[in-house]
Amino acid sequence: MEKTVYLYTDGACKGNPGVGGWGAVLRYGTHEKELFGGEADTTNNRMELTAIIEGLTCLKRACDVVICTDSQYVKNGMENWIHGWKKNGWKTAAKKPVKNEDLWRKLDALAAQHNIQWTWVRGHTGHPENERADALANQGVLAVGTTS
Repeated sequence: MEKTVYLYTDGACKGNPGVGGWGAVLRYGTHEKELFGGEADTTNNRMELTAIIEGLTCLKRACDVVICTDSQYVKNGMENWIHGWKKNGWKTAAKKPVKNEDLWRKLDALAAQHNIQWTWVRGHTGHPENERADALANQGVLAVGTTS
């Protein structure tokens, strides 16, 4: 059996909306890759989604992937809400457009290529990989620059 890829992710935003960053740590056996980036005008939820999208984009073939996120929004979205959104033409139960639909569609397409297990960790509690993803997300914010 193949080894599992672990993807630890986080998003950050200074102001919401504001300058945002995302970070991801990919681990496969003894191999590890760190990624980060940012956007000048975004939201925390967009950065949380982008971190996972960017991490999954690095995978070159179908894998077993454990995604570890501190975002209930992303975990619940992928495990519970997305099925109804797709059935309802990307509308919420309240018949309003799904926020961040563009990113949800990308994530849905990427997730379909893999066998994914979604896990949630409480943020800022000393979980080493979550703390590293948070630091990378903040690097993404700094890379974009802040307006003071």
